[in-house]
Amino acid sequence: MVEPGDVKALESFDGMEASEIWELLRRKTPGTERWSSRLAEAEPERDLERATEIGARFVIPGDEEWPEQIEVLAEAGQLGRRAGVPFGLWVRGPLKLRAALEQSVAVVGSRASSSYGEYVAAELSSGIADKGLTVVSGGAFGIDAAAHRAVLAASGATIAVLACGVDKFYPRQNSALLSRIAEQGMLVSELPPGCTPTRLRFLARNRLIAASTLGVVVVEAATRSGALNSAGWAEQCGRAVLAVPGPITSRMSEGSHLLVRERGAVLVTSVAEVLEAISPIGTHLAARPTGPSKPFDQLDHDIRRTLDAVPVRSARPASRVASEAGLDLQTTQDCLEALAELAMVEYDGTGWRLATPVTQSVPQTGLGSA
Repeated sequence: MVEPGDVKALESFDGMEASEIWELLRRKTPGTERWSSRLAEAEPERDLERATEIGARFVIPGDEEWPEQIEVLAEAGQLGRRAGVPFGLWVRGPLKLRAALEQSVAVVGSRASSSYGEYVAAELSSGIADKGLTVVSGGAFGIDAAAHRAVLAASGATIAVLACGVDKFYPRQNSALLSRIAEQGMLVSELPPGCTPTRLRFLARNRLIAASTLGVVVVEAATRSGALNSAGWAEQCGRAVLAVPGPITSRMSEGSHLLVRERGAVLVTSVAEVLEAISPIGTHLAARPTGPSKPFDQLDHDIRRTLDAVPVRSARPASRVASEAGLDLQTTQDCLEALAELAMVEYDGTGWRLATPVTQSVPQTGLGSA
């Protein structure tokens, strides 16, 4: 009878138990008209029967499955005219809700996604699943669907939070995907069976995605994408907000870039960076990207200076190499002999030059002329 995240209901029923609210509505107490108008359509027993028919259940605060982290919504304020902790959650699937959400990451993004965005969403999601974390998304087209499919392919755990009843597969084109999630993962909704989606229900759904996870990864989002609403809820709930960069020419990545530039989101490009951002400080540190190791990387400073002064083709006597390197002759001679032992330079009887394999790997800038 009460819409998910209804701010007016939160104010009117503050501090009351669900059973107390139900009695007020049944009695049509003055001031409750906006909700009691639905009284004729409300059939809790029917909802439970429908849930039983499809293998779903209703989870409320205090139940073993209840994910206590979503109670942060009590203090998170409001966004998009939605707010508050749900009275309960309808869940469908073999996973245990609380356990599945303890270590979870949301992967969200645009419905009108690009091939780049879908590829990145799939790579990140399958990698996150491989690390034993649950991937949460909204079951929509585009990035959401790519994330769910990748996790299922990796035999990982995924949860779709819906803006309709768990007996409704919306969008219909994703029916096969949502059916697989119901069989192998979990569908979650604040709405009872039979309910259809509306714009406000999507906004209410986003707060659950953010509050239930350790962080929200926005893979691809335009400036008016609903994924930015999920990111906003993550900010409100004190969760990590992560954004994947996209091409600067792509409108579908403008929202992601905005999150980094103006709202303090952490830029991430790999599973390791996602794990580092959602983990306690000092744990799961991502390795710093480095280029491939080159033979000359570990060389002594004087030896590198000498190597830079050795010509590529025409041999040069040690005295000229020393002059080019800015070293004394004896030091240069010692360095040349060390380089010869490493097969990086060779002596042809008239002077020194780079050994043939080394000409392909040594940086050309600074080399002596032929």
